Amino acid sequence: MDEVVKKLSSLGLPGIILVITMAASGGIGGSYALVAAIATLGGPFGLVGGLTVLGLMTIIGEVLAEFGIEAILANVYTERSKTESVQALLKEIKDLPISDDLKLKLSHVLKSAQSSQP
Repeated sequence: MDEVVKKLSSLGLPGIILVITMAASGGIGGSYALVAAIATLGGPFGLVGGLTVLGLMTIIGEVLAEFGIEAILANVYTERSKTESVQALLKEIKDLPISDDLKLKLSHVLKSAQSSQP
């Protein structure tokens, strides 16, 4: 069951992005809307670039489903705290469009990482 949920969640993100892009394509109908949406996602690389973006979204979705956004953000900010000011990172976390609970957890991780550094 866990494997099924993981696969469904990884396929969900590219699907949502594709649907939003198709809806934003201005009411074009049929298969042209699909091709136009994928080409739009690809930017200057067109259809091939759009398919690549959707593939990358699948990989990113799998990683997020496996580890969770909280763990990934905590690791990213812990690593960044080794080379950047903790105060600047705390300000950045404060300005992120995430829940207050997640902001508090990330701030705690940064403060504990700061106290453990020599």
